[in-house]
Amino acid sequence: MVHVIFYIALMEMTLENLKNAVAGESTASAAYAAYATKASYEGYPAIQRLFEAASKAERVHAVNHMKVLELLGGKVEDLDINIHVGTTSDNLRAAIAGETYEFESMYPSFIADAQAEDVPLAIRSFTWSLESEKGHADLYRAALHQLEQGTPHALPNMYHVCLNCGDTFSSLAGLVMCPLCGKLPQRYK
Repeated sequence: MVHVIFYIALMEMTLENLKNAVAGESTASAAYAAYATKASYEGYPAIQRLFEAASKAERVHAVNHMKVLELLGGKVEDLDINIHVGTTSDNLRAAIAGETYEFESMYPSFIADAQAEDVPLAIRSFTWSLESEKGHADLYRAALHQLEQGTPHALPNMYHVCLNCGDTFSSLAGLVMCPLCGKLPQRYK
């Protein structure tokens, strides 16, 4: 039993980072679901579908982090999720900012801690999220550009989410397996 306690003490930062990642991804999932409703209300069905797919992807990230956390003996505390819904344009900007923070700052730090504490499962989960968030930011930038140009109808009508790692695609053309985890992405609409 002493070995288990010692091992958990060695993973202290990774356990805390996993808890923070679960909370962040859960909040993003809820926010994107609300943003989808707002986009629908404002008459932007393609942006609605993007937000819905991203909400699903963020749930995948949260579940992956939670599974690793539980495998390591940790648990998620009660979550207090607060979101603000603005216009679709505002929501796209907020989503871009959130995703950019995650892949530029949050996940690189979490990965470095997990590497220092030698926690491969956390490294994989954090890396999948980091790479996926880059794609989400790109999709949101494209949607904001189309919205600002007055051509949101030019956006894809369907998105695909890998239910294993959360990577999100506007098309499966030329894609046999998910480039992040090697699984087949599922259609999500």
